[in-house]
Amino acid sequence: MCARTRRAVVGDAPLADVAWLGPYPDTSLAHGPAGPDARYEQREAVELAFVAALQHLPGNQRAALLLFEVLGFSAADIATTMNTSTMSVNSALARARRIVAEKVPSPTQQQTLRKIDNARLREIVAGYSTALERGDADALVALLTEDVTWSMPPLARWYHGLEAVTDFAVQVPLTACGSWRHLPTSANGQPAVGFYLWNEDAGAHLSWSINVLTLRGEQIAEITSFIGPDHFAPFGLPASLP
Repeated sequence: MCARTRRAVVGDAPLADVAWLGPYPDTSLAHGPAGPDARYEQREAVELAFVAALQHLPGNQRAALLLFEVLGFSAADIATTMNTSTMSVNSALARARRIVAEKVPSPTQQQTLRKIDNARLREIVAGYSTALERGDADALVALLTEDVTWSMPPLARWYHGLEAVTDFAVQVPLTACGSWRHLPTSANGQPAVGFYLWNEDAGAHLSWSINVLTLRGEQIAEITSFIGPDHFAPFGLPASLP
């Protein structure tokens, strides 16, 4: 995760390649007269669980589903874009939805987040962020579920379970990486944090990763750290912090 990464306990890694995944800024969702239900469905369509499920689809089904569910293209528009027939697009969409329905858990993140008071949600995000900044393992662990996972696309590392995640956190981000700073944001319809790591040569904290948090109740069940400074600009986040 950082330049001085040491070995940590790694759980069973997912079999599929998830390097193509990326955080999606909530500000990129369409604005306008859409009602609450439409916005709710749109946020569900960019949740990480939905995006991760797309890795199980063939390329044509994945493209069709993204164009239809996320970007709002009609089947006819997709057919033109993909140089195929509307019937083929509808067939691809039907097959894709069946596969995704098997992979996406219930309840969705939108249902979970709706049950959490906004002030409490901010407390959870702030608690996670300050625990990393202060190197406070106990504070971090208190926020996590027993079966928590921590992944870091595009790195092929995946930590599963409280023991493995705690071991990784203590060995790497809490102690080995150095000084962290953060800015809260939101991605894929979920709470997220932009983390900045101190760079001695630059004399500043430089953009490092966008961490997207998936909650179960009021605890963090998944941490997905999208590593790389290129992720920050689409979120309107600065490249560095003094």
